[in-house]
Amino acid sequence: MTTGLATGAAALVARAAEPDFAAWRRNIVRLGGCTNPIHLVGAATVYDTTTGAALLSYGSDLYGGRLLAACGNRRATVCPACSGLYRADTYHLVRTGLVGGKNVPESVSGHPRVFATLTAPGFGPVHTRRERDGRVRACRPRRTGECCPHGTPAGCRERHPADDPRLGEPLCPRCYDYAGAVLWHAFAGRLWHRFGLELRREVARRAGLSRTEFGEVARLSYAKVAEYQRRGLVHFHAVIRLDGPDGPGSAPPHWATVRLLVDAVRAVVVRVRLTAPGADVVGPRVLCFGTQVDARPVTSHDRDAEERPASAGAVAGYIAKYATKGAESAGAVDGRIHHARDMVTLPVRAHVLRMIGTCWWLGGLPEFEPLGLRRWAHMLGYGGHFSTKSRRYSTTLTALRQARADHRAEQQRASLGLADQPTVTVGEWRYAGRGYSPEAALLAASVREGGGPHGA
Repeated sequence: MTTGLATGAAALVARAAEPDFAAWRRNIVRLGGCTNPIHLVGAATVYDTTTGAALLSYGSDLYGGRLLAACGNRRATVCPACSGLYRADTYHLVRTGLVGGKNVPESVSGHPRVFATLTAPGFGPVHTRRERDGRVRACRPRRTGECCPHGTPAGCRERHPADDPRLGEPLCPRCYDYAGAVLWHAFAGRLWHRFGLELRREVARRAGLSRTEFGEVARLSYAKVAEYQRRGLVHFHAVIRLDGPDGPGSAPPHWATVRLLVDAVRAVVVRVRLTAPGADVVGPRVLCFGTQVDARPVTSHDRDAEERPASAGAVAGYIAKYATKGAESAGAVDGRIHHARDMVTLPVRAHVLRMIGTCWWLGGLPEFEPLGLRRWAHMLGYGGHFSTKSRRYSTTLTALRQARADHRAEQQRASLGLADQPTVTVGEWRYAGRGYSPEAALLAASVREGGGPHGA
C-alpha cells in the first residue's frame, strides 16, 4: 500500500469513530464518486406553502460542516462520475428525438432522419491505421525513393498497431499546413452554421419551394457532437431530422423522404466555403469540410450492437460517447494555457505541441485577434461547443436535470414525512472550496469502483 493510501485509510478508520460519521459518509456517497466536489456552507428552511409555517430547518453542519455538490464536469478525464451522468442525459436527449418520449411524440420515429458525419479536410499526410476485411494494410504506400520537397519519404509502408504513438503524426511536419489546420478549427462552428443554412435551402430547392414556403410546411432539426481525431482535428457527427412546421409533433410534408435528405446533405457539404482572414500573413485559405462524407438513414429499431451506427439506440449511444470527450482524446491538455513559457513543460506529443504553438503565434497577431486563438490553444484552436442541438429537436439537458432534481426532492420529502404537503425550500449557500480530504477521497474512489448512486 502506498503512503497516500495508508494515510487515507488510517484517517478513514479514525473518522468512522466520530459521532457524525454517518452524515459525513452520506454526504460523499450521494455524489456517486465525483472526483472534485464543490463545498457549500449555509442553511435552508422548508416552508408549508399553504400556511407559511416553517416545517424543517437544516444547515451544512448536518453534513459534517460542509454540504458537497457534484462538480458536474462533462469530461471523462476530469470526472468519470459526472461525465457518466452527462453521457446518459445526452443519450436520452438524442434518442427521444428519434423514437419519442419525454414530451416528444412517438410519431417522430416516422420522420425522415439521417446520421451524418462531416469530416475535416486534409492539411498534410499523417500516419494512419488502415484496415480492410479485418486485415491491417500499409499506412501510405508510395514508390520507393519518392520524397517530399524537404527530403522526407512521401510514404509509409508500415502496418501500424492501434497503440502506435506515431498515429496522427505528419509524415513531414514542415509540409503540414498547421496555420490552415488551426484556422479551420477556429471557423469549424461557422462552417456548421453555414451548412445548416445551405441544407435548408437545398431541401427547399429539391422540393420546388422558396425558403419562405419551406418554413411554412417543414422544419429541419438536429443534434450534433464534435469528435477529436488523432490528427488533432474534429469531425461532426449529427442526427438531422425533417419535421412538419411545428417540429416533432407535426407530420412532415408528403415530399419529405429519407432519400431526399441524404442526397441534400451530400450535395451541400461540398459547397460550403468560408474565406479565412490574414491572407497577407499566412497566405489565402478557403475553409471547407473534408471530401469524406457519410450520411445514412436512421432506423426505428435497434440492431446488433456490432453493426455500424444506424439504429436509434446505436446512434444515440455513439453521439453520447463523444459528448464527454475533448481535445485530450487527441493528446492535448485539459486546462487553458496562460503563458508561452507553459508550453515548454506540456506533456504532449510533437504534432499537438506544434498546433498549440501555431495557435499562440497566430493569436498574438492583430489579424487573428478576434478568433481568440490563444484562449483556445489547449483545444487546438477549436472554441465551439462539443454537444449542441436545435431548439425543436427534443427535450433539453436542463429539463432532464430538473426532472432528476424533482424526483430527489420528492424522495427527501417522503423520508421526512412531508410527501403530501405543498412545500418550498428557501436557503442561502455560499462557496467554501472544493475537493476531498485524504479519507474522503478514499471513500469516493470506492463509490466509483462500486458504481454507487449519484446526486447533484
